[in-house]
Amino acid sequence: MAVVTEPNVAPELGSGYPTVASRARTWAMTKPAQVAMREKDFGIWREYTWGRTWDLVLDAAGGLLALGVDVGDRVTVHAEDRPEWVIMDLAAVAVRGVTVGLYPTNPSAEVDYTLNDCTPKVHLAEDQEQVDKVLDLPADRFPSVEKIVFVEPRGVRKYDDPRLLFWDDFIALGAEYRAANPGAVEARMAAAEGDDVMTLVYTSGTTGPPKGAMITNANCEFGIKITIDTPERMPGGKLPGPEDQVLTYLPLCHIAERVFSTWHLVGRGVVLNFAESIEAVNANLREIQPTLFFAVPRIWEKLMAAVIIRGNDASKFKKFWFGSGMKLASWIGRQRVANNGDWTPVSRAAYAVGWLLVFRALRDRLGLRRVRWSGTGAAPIAPEVLEFFLGIGLNVYELYGMTENTAIATANFHGRVKIGTVGEPYDQIKDGFRIDEETGEIQVKHGGVFAGYWGKPEKTAETFTEDGWLMTGDVGEWVDGTHVKIVDRIKHIIITAGGKNISPSEIENSLKTSPFINEAMVIGDRRKYLTALINIELDTVGDWALRQNLPYTTYKDLTEKPEVVALVEAEVEKTNERFARVEGIKKFRLIPKELDHEDGELTATQKLKRSAMEDAFSDLVESMY
Repeated sequence: MAVVTEPNVAPELGSGYPTVASRARTWAMTKPAQVAMREKDFGIWREYTWGRTWDLVLDAAGGLLALGVDVGDRVTVHAEDRPEWVIMDLAAVAVRGVTVGLYPTNPSAEVDYTLNDCTPKVHLAEDQEQVDKVLDLPADRFPSVEKIVFVEPRGVRKYDDPRLLFWDDFIALGAEYRAANPGAVEARMAAAEGDDVMTLVYTSGTTGPPKGAMITNANCEFGIKITIDTPERMPGGKLPGPEDQVLTYLPLCHIAERVFSTWHLVGRGVVLNFAESIEAVNANLREIQPTLFFAVPRIWEKLMAAVIIRGNDASKFKKFWFGSGMKLASWIGRQRVANNGDWTPVSRAAYAVGWLLVFRALRDRLGLRRVRWSGTGAAPIAPEVLEFFLGIGLNVYELYGMTENTAIATANFHGRVKIGTVGEPYDQIKDGFRIDEETGEIQVKHGGVFAGYWGKPEKTAETFTEDGWLMTGDVGEWVDGTHVKIVDRIKHIIITAGGKNISPSEIENSLKTSPFINEAMVIGDRRKYLTALINIELDTVGDWALRQNLPYTTYKDLTEKPEVVALVEAEVEKTNERFARVEGIKKFRLIPKELDHEDGELTATQKLKRSAMEDAFSDLVESMY
């Protein structure tokens, strides 16, 4: 029987429909001295208790009311992960507004598009860089934006624009408004309804302009109950709670990070620790040693690559010691894969030895020593990567969902893991999950399905079947009748000139298990054979080049070295050995630059924009045919 150690915390009856804001209020009322969030300021981790956090949310909510934010008005947030992001999010929901997050890496053109699409009344911009993305364009470009609240004053104080308002002044304005209008925020909260749109989450835009998916209070409440309050997904059935530490570093405007951070914060009371920056994640992991950790595949791949680099750079004795540990980890990983991700008495005994010799120090160095649950999702991950982390003792569970279904579809549950699958449909939605017999498309119909795309009813209609099922666009297949394997996106399936249907993602994931390959894109639609564009991993290839006494100056120079081409060719051949002949990569080219969101090659979530890639590197593509 599952063990539940912390009761579900829900708002009191009569306080309006449950929202992330009312859940936060309940924690503040019952556990005011408990730590809710922490951020690093001048080298010291500063704590926000629930009492302080809720006071700030109320003041921010008062500030929004003072600025005229009405029910359904949009409030945009353009910032890195930080307490102000969460505070503004909860405040907007408290006054029945709609939070809209922008990626910190969004260039001016995408900021322009998003603000004009969702027409916010208030825009939170973190610092001068984000403020400039609005102010560099004429004011009439954003007629709906009445106030631009900024958090970091450096460089912005000298600006002369009546729309600008410093965060501290915004909070003070809210406190004044609340004093003059007692109970105004609470009255707005009490009127909350299930079909209120609480947030717009913009899609990545791999095939066209991003679309704002409308997520309602009911979607969020359903998501919390299905995913966060499900003891079966946790080792030992122990649900997340106030003793758990989470490192928040992925963009909060993405549905996966919102679920893992904000919704776990208000749903289970976990402590959010905000990373200083994406570059400081490794250092912050070592400081925090979180107990719960979620990462997209790219992060897991980089962590694995860091282990390999460290091993290669060690002294001869340490390299032998480390190599022995990795062989043991490989054996343990295979045993755990064969045992549905769980331990056997023999593998646990082997791990105990490895823990003393290698694994404790390794996991401590990675910042994952205390992790009791970790997950991955948002993109495909190679089974070899999961096997590696299982081998060093982590419990890693692959999940599947999408923005349009509030990230609720399938998950691998403890003791029922099948590597290479995205798990089973949650018990509560099994009747609302199906794989279309004709197309193989995964389709869902449950309480987490979104309310549609903002301002795009025709696009919304295209997303549903005639009988009301959400079409995910993902091709799936059943494994052993219980688990689901994602084959690929329907639009990514390659049909060769010979009529063979090929899933490029499986081949690409296999290539990316190499520590020397950062990104790969398989090409071959309507062509005689498959080829690939490959982006090398600068850190590992650069480290390899130095150990080979191979000098280089730039990234481009490194990709042009015959030795590097030969290195990657050997990795390509390893992948070819795993697939049928028709699925083999016949030729490849190394991309001469690091891929970048601002250059249009990647989405903000680091997914390849395939058509843009083929256009940008058309000369390389054509040279292979």
